Amino acid sequence: MAEVEQFPLEEEYKKNTGVTPDDIKELRQWLKTQPHLPEKYITDLDLICSYYSCERSSGVTKQVIDLHYTLRTLFTQFFKNRTVESIEEICTAILITPLTQKTKDGDAVLYCSVIDTDPKAYCYTESVRAVFMIIDLWQYEEGTWPGFNLVLDFKGATLGHLARIDLHALHQFIYYVQETMSVKMKGLHLLNAPSWVDKVVSMLKLFMKKELLDLTNIHPVGSKDVDKYVPIAALPKDRGGNYKTAVECRDDLLNKLRANRAFFENENKKRVNESLRPGKPKTITDVFGGIEGSFKSLEID
Repeated sequence: MAEVEQFPLEEEYKKNTGVTPDDIKELRQWLKTQPHLPEKYITDLDLICSYYSCERSSGVTKQVIDLHYTLRTLFTQFFKNRTVESIEEICTAILITPLTQKTKDGDAVLYCSVIDTDPKAYCYTESVRAVFMIIDLWQYEEGTWPGFNLVLDFKGATLGHLARIDLHALHQFIYYVQETMSVKMKGLHLLNAPSWVDKVVSMLKLFMKKELLDLTNIHPVGSKDVDKYVPIAALPKDRGGNYKTAVECRDDLLNKLRANRAFFENENKKRVNESLRPGKPKTITDVFGGIEGSFKSLEID
């Protein structure tokens, strides 16, 4: 499988996003005044995705960009030394794959499901690391999306899997998604929700803001209402869809990741140098204790 190429900027500007080259030029000029940020490694496509996800607010985007790369530096269990080898094991045990079909609104859908049903094969932090790596490569290949949906299919999952979720890592995951992920979140779908799904929701409520909770949809076993939101036909054929099997999708994804090792080697350079930050360097305590509210709300007035 060949390396993927960055989505062409000229094609990105043709999308109905409202983002212009002048907008990105202005952000680039600001970026050059921030010595702690990895300006020379941040691409124009990176800036476009962030600016679009922030509803084209220059002020919000600048704060989100700073926080985005700060968290990628501080949240080491997800973002430090990202290599394909570091996620091969978890990507064999679970399926994390972009659906080949978008929603009727053109939104992207990331689908996650258990393949190895043994809870001992599941590591939450490694799965989050894999999710972010896969999204990064996918966005590099396709650019902006009108919206983004995350589907968690509980088929084969047990309370044993739930018990392996580290709450500190869950907090970091939700914080990153809510505050600084370069997508417009449209929905979180819990598919084939088991009888103990209330325990999952209770965990989410510990850290999730109302805006994201309101986007969370629970679909019980056998329910077809998920088709209102995401294309069921695009799911693996052994997960209720018409596409390849889950194992075939997993193998395709692993081959794609292996063919794009260089992408992640380069992405690892996009980190903050706190010694160069104007003022006081930031720590995880500063991030969780010192930031009030959200720089990037789901609905910006």
